[in-house]
Amino acid sequence: MLLLASFTAAAQRVEGDRAKAEGLYAAEISVNGQGEPERNTAFARGLAQVLGKLTGDRGAASKPGVGQELRRAKDYVADYDYRQDEGVSAQGAPTFGTTLIVRFDEERVNELAAILGLPVWPQPRPKPVLWLAIDDGSGPRLVGLKQVNAARPALNRAIDRGYRLGLPNGTAAEQAAVGAIWRGDTAAVARASSAYSPPMQLVGKLYRSATGWTADWIFVDSGKVLSKWSGSDADARKLMATGADGAADALIKRYAKRGTSLGLPGTYRVIFTGMASSEDFIRLAGYLQKQQVVRKLTPVRATPEGMEFDLELLTGPEGLRRALLRDDVLSGGEGEPPVYRLN
Repeated sequence: MLLLASFTAAAQRVEGDRAKAEGLYAAEISVNGQGEPERNTAFARGLAQVLGKLTGDRGAASKPGVGQELRRAKDYVADYDYRQDEGVSAQGAPTFGTTLIVRFDEERVNELAAILGLPVWPQPRPKPVLWLAIDDGSGPRLVGLKQVNAARPALNRAIDRGYRLGLPNGTAAEQAAVGAIWRGDTAAVARASSAYSPPMQLVGKLYRSATGWTADWIFVDSGKVLSKWSGSDADARKLMATGADGAADALIKRYAKRGTSLGLPGTYRVIFTGMASSEDFIRLAGYLQKQQVVRKLTPVRATPEGMEFDLELLTGPEGLRRALLRDDVLSGGEGEPPVYRLN
């Protein structure tokens, strides 16, 4: 089968590389050098990757407050190293590159997600079975374990989204499921998949069309169709990746949960003391405006004891307390409403 064979050589090189940076809190980023400015930029991109895997959300980096934390991504780094990559270009010439492997502090990243109120996709995560049939003009065939490299674009994208896809063994009985895949018979595919756990299937068919290739996808969880989508592209690899993306979107919509241990979003009254001059007030207001957890601050009244603000927060008062006490600008945070003292 031409398409299955064409993926093999390139994908074999990818398999060993990716294993070095697997895990929710690890990322790898291509860099042009090993200087500090390049490294700090790569740290930000890596933290964006990790938040994407932790939440399952491709748009996690654009959520309120995240951009500010990406600029201080190095504060979340546990350790890092570099890998020198060798490859071959499409023209057959050798290529060389450098990849930064970075591992982030799990506890600090989890706290960041909690402070910002990001929905987190809990672990352990399911490993749906990918039932993919490809027709490159010679008739549809099932992609089983022996053809794992043909499905590599989908498998790698799933890892990028923080989960894994499995493949059927590809037995003769499973090969017979191609007809069910082609007609979208999810019940028949679920029966063929009954030997695997969990009872989740990503069912896809990839075939040639006027635009190059077309893919039709169905994601099934315990017999229930959660999502259907289709797409066309000149690049079959891109279409395979959309299968993993669609499955991830369906899974996080159903299973990702916003943490409530730090409180709910809303507007809360907070008191600040220790200000002896207008300069102190300006310093406090500027500091609060830089806090990613604070969406809006409104001065309410000044008293001999301090200044009262209404703060619109991404999470509740506990989220604010954890954010503020990471620095040495304020202390306190107890009481109802909470009272902080400017240091």
